[in-house]
Amino acid sequence: MAADSEPESEVFEITDFTTASEWERFISRVEEVLNDWKLIGISSGKPLGKGVYTSETWEEISDEIVFADFRFSVTHHYLVQESSDDAKEKVVEDALPVAMQDLLCMNNDFPPRAHCLVRWYGLREFVVIAPAANNDAVLSESKCNLLLSSVSIALGNTGCQVPVFVQIHHKWRRMYVGECQGPGIRTDFEMVHLRKVPNQYTHLSGLLDIFKSKIGCQLTLLPPISISIRFTYVLQDWQQYFWPQQPPDIDALVGGEVGGLEFGKLPFGACEDPISELHLATTWPHLTEGIIVDNDVYSDLDPIQAPQWSVRVRKADNPQCLLSDFVTEFFKLCRRKESTDEILGRSAFEEEGKEAADISHALSKLTEPAPVPIHKLSVTNMVHTAKKKIRKHRGVDESPLNNEVLNTILFYLFPDAADKSTDGSEARTSTSIGSVPPPPDNEEYNLYIQFKSAPSDSLTYKLALCLCMINFYHGGVKGVAHLWQEFVLEMRYRWENNFFIPGLAGGAPDLRCCLLHQKLQMLNCCIERKKARDEGKKGNSSDRSSGDTGKATDLLGRDYQKESDKEKGETGKSWESWSDSEEEFFECLSDTEELKGNGQESGKRGIAKEGSKETLALKPEGRLHQHGNLTLLHPGDPLYVPVTQEPAPMTEDLLEEQSEVLAKLGTSAEGAHLRARMQSACLLSDMESFKAANPGCCLEDFVRWYSPRDYIEEEVVDEKGAVVIKGELSARMKIPSNMWVEVWETAKPIPARRQRRLFDDTREAEKVLHYLAVQKPADLARHLLPCVIHAAVLKVKEEESVEGISSVEKIIKQIITHSSKVLRFPNPEDKKLEEIVGQIMSVEATIAQARSLKAKFGTEKCDQEEERKDLERFVNSFLEQPEVSVIGAGRSPAGTIIHRLFVNAQRLTESSEETAAMMPLDELKRSGSLDERHLHSGAVADFPPPAGREVILRTTIPRPAPYSKPLPQRMYSVFTKEDFRLAGAFSSDTTFF
Repeated sequence: MAADSEPESEVFEITDFTTASEWERFISRVEEVLNDWKLIGISSGKPLGKGVYTSETWEEISDEIVFADFRFSVTHHYLVQESSDDAKEKVVEDALPVAMQDLLCMNNDFPPRAHCLVRWYGLREFVVIAPAANNDAVLSESKCNLLLSSVSIALGNTGCQVPVFVQIHHKWRRMYVGECQGPGIRTDFEMVHLRKVPNQYTHLSGLLDIFKSKIGCQLTLLPPISISIRFTYVLQDWQQYFWPQQPPDIDALVGGEVGGLEFGKLPFGACEDPISELHLATTWPHLTEGIIVDNDVYSDLDPIQAPQWSVRVRKADNPQCLLSDFVTEFFKLCRRKESTDEILGRSAFEEEGKEAADISHALSKLTEPAPVPIHKLSVTNMVHTAKKKIRKHRGVDESPLNNEVLNTILFYLFPDAADKSTDGSEARTSTSIGSVPPPPDNEEYNLYIQFKSAPSDSLTYKLALCLCMINFYHGGVKGVAHLWQEFVLEMRYRWENNFFIPGLAGGAPDLRCCLLHQKLQMLNCCIERKKARDEGKKGNSSDRSSGDTGKATDLLGRDYQKESDKEKGETGKSWESWSDSEEEFFECLSDTEELKGNGQESGKRGIAKEGSKETLALKPEGRLHQHGNLTLLHPGDPLYVPVTQEPAPMTEDLLEEQSEVLAKLGTSAEGAHLRARMQSACLLSDMESFKAANPGCCLEDFVRWYSPRDYIEEEVVDEKGAVVIKGELSARMKIPSNMWVEVWETAKPIPARRQRRLFDDTREAEKVLHYLAVQKPADLARHLLPCVIHAAVLKVKEEESVEGISSVEKIIKQIITHSSKVLRFPNPEDKKLEEIVGQIMSVEATIAQARSLKAKFGTEKCDQEEERKDLERFVNSFLEQPEVSVIGAGRSPAGTIIHRLFVNAQRLTESSEETAAMMPLDELKRSGSLDERHLHSGAVADFPPPAGREVILRTTIPRPAPYSKPLPQRMYSVFTKEDFRLAGAFSSDTTFF
């Protein structure tokens, strides 16, 4: 047992004092960060030019370090400068670090936009160590001293000459202490922050006493102290100037004065003054002690006499702007969930009484040969039915839109409804054919292509503007639902009565526009087909004896061209020649009429052809014109171009649907065959039309017309030695089970007028009308939001062209680029849309600020052209620069105007009467020297007490002993009404200390 217990008695605890502590790890980590950022060694840099802290770029890099479990963020702030080889060669080892040289530089005092340490110490590069979490803070003095010791050791170990600061206390106080080390020298950065300003430090003499006591110079003759002073005066009272923006006249919008001028335009401008304050900074950049007196009894610091004036304006936070409110409120509609029925009542679209009592009315209407012609379109008739339905659950006065407003909007949207003197049907017919002048080909008009909205002269665009105005002024979402319901009823009215929809380009739906615009274009196509078919019925009933041949002959004068290869193109397909048409199928003529037609045809031609009985029994039908000199290969008759059906127009959602269906068929052979059969409907129709127009033709004849590249001709020598041209089908046409061959074999000789319609306009129109009817206000807002953004961009472009602000022009281009990327997608994200709306709000506010400043500075009242241009440039500079220098200070035209603004504000403040007389600009100029006027009226009355006083004191003295190396010393002070801060940088020689 004794042997077993002996090893246990020898075990003892060993403390390894070589293990690094948390403090040492923290110092090591700081050194690693400084090494990674290459901040070690001697720093070099040339003296900085004037104003580079504002004009050049500041950058920062960050990292994170840990002291025990407390996280710190380390950030390196630096001014981006071009590296020069000359500067590196001229580095002197004993030279002062760049940071100490910057303490004495006077070229960048009081930078308008920079980090607070840059303003307080004038540094171009520094490192800040601060608590990583916003709610963490270094509050105790011991922790502060520990961090400073760590920084000092890290700087000494690495030889880094970049100053390093530690943020202490709460972050809102912006308290920093730091250190900068050089060869045998050190600068300590100290700070004092108080809530209340001590009375003895409110003037220059008191600050000089602090500075002298702090540097503790023991020389009998103290070197001169350089002084820079800036006083800032704030002007908040604009009562003597009315805000030039006129609010919109709500009564005019509700009354009868609303027309295209109002509804076609979006409002613009701020409802309140977007400029809240004007800050005048008067600066004395180079003063020395003894030249100027500033104490608690007397001061030589007169703002009028200051050699430098600079002005900045404080802009109102989110000023209310009309265009921004319009767009924002419309965008909020996208988040609504209610349907139109829920908003207006369930019975809004219900039919009652005799309107839906007897289905026989609907059946008799379908069997009627033609719709009852309605020659005049009345807005009252349009809205009467809908209003009657709405009134069932509400009183007359409770409708979201009253008749007057609703009729005005409908007349604006449908101007053809207002013309009761002419037959509306004929006017619409001429419009649809293509007599509308071509749209202007300019960048602004074509903006809808980038935004996927609609042309600025289209019905969709006008509808978006009207809904935007209704949403803002007339009942919000209820007014939008009401107007949309009326719009849908109007669309059905026009479909049923063959009235074209105005404000839409002819032809197939434009896939570059929004889906709602495409749907309206599709409905117009349906109306056009239905109208042509109804007119064809009328023509056939009036003159049935003319027959099909006469109709084909009438069309021979038209010029049609055939596209080659796989594209069929527009081959003059005429629906007007369809004389005997039904809704779904086109039946053949009676036997008697057909025999009669055959007899007439053979009598006219006098032809007795040899061939099959089928060929002899057939007569050519549906011919359009002869196709050049081409003849059929076997009979040798001329080859005729047939009248064919036009392919069905499609909107993008239908195309997507069709693509999905075809994709679901898979890649198998059966699926591929079925897909090809589905896609060959148009090919089958064309083949049947070709067979009807060219009896006795073969597939080669069809290919020669339909796809010439698939018929290869080559010269060969026949048996007799003569050169003849021999043709054959291409290789792809000879593939076994070729779809073209299969379709050709199944195709029957049926002319286009008796074929089943490729485009069922009735079904497609009902689908469009149903699509429109089920749209919720939120869906409608989604569809029309690109149009509203398009209109807003055009509006800000128009307003910017009046003001001519270059910075705003660049932002508008950025908005267009950003919007074109976002709006091209079918369902853009709300966050991205909010960004676009925010950019538009920013541009509108900037233009409103420019107009406010021009009104305050009276640029339009200047008689001299040169002076007016100078003032305009001065005003526009506020929008591009954080602070604008007044060239000539108080004696310049701009300085005189600023002086007048302060004088008038002071008079209003000091006088008991609010209507105190204002001194005009010409009186100020006529009063002679401003100095003389200043002596008579008194300086106190012209300007209020300074809102902020900043003083920078600099000198170079040996410290801490008289025989030490002369080093830069600097102290910055600022005090406002409730804040007082001293920021000192005091250098000392550490060679013998």
